[in-house]
Formats: sequence, structure tokens, C-alpha cells
Amino acid sequence: MENRSISSIARDIKRVWIKPYFGAKPYLDAMEYLDNINDNYIYDDAKSVIMYFLANASTFRGNDAKVLKLELKNLLKGN
Repeated sequence: MENRSISSIARDIKRVWIKPYFGAKPYLDAMEYLDNINDNYIYDDAKSVIMYFLANASTFRGNDAKVLKLELKNLLKGN
């Protein structure tokens, strides 16, 4: 299975997580500008942006959250 773009995942997260935690929001917004794990957003690489998002997304819960977070984690692992 081919990986989806980071921006696609971010759009899905925004669709499900209506009021994201303020600490996660800047990273979620940045992910909308990333295509793959090798991209950069200003001075941060995609890997850092995703890790910071996940570190601040503990209040993003439920089945959709679990699936979307796993998709991001798999991108970090290179799966």
C-alpha cells in the first residue's frame, strides 16, 4: 500500500478533530504544506513536524484518531 501525502492526513485530522488542542494546531497547520517525509516546512523537516504534532495530540482520541495517528507513525518508521 502506498503512503498518502502528509497534507491528506492533516486534512482528515482537521475534518475529525474540530477543535484541536492549541499545542498541536501549529503542527497540524504545517502538515498541510507537506507532501512526504522528505519535505521541509520553513526550518523544520517533516519528521520533526509530525513528531511534535503527535507529542501534542494526546487529546485527539477515538477510532479515527487512532487510525490517523498510526498512519503518521508509520510514515515516521518508513512503512
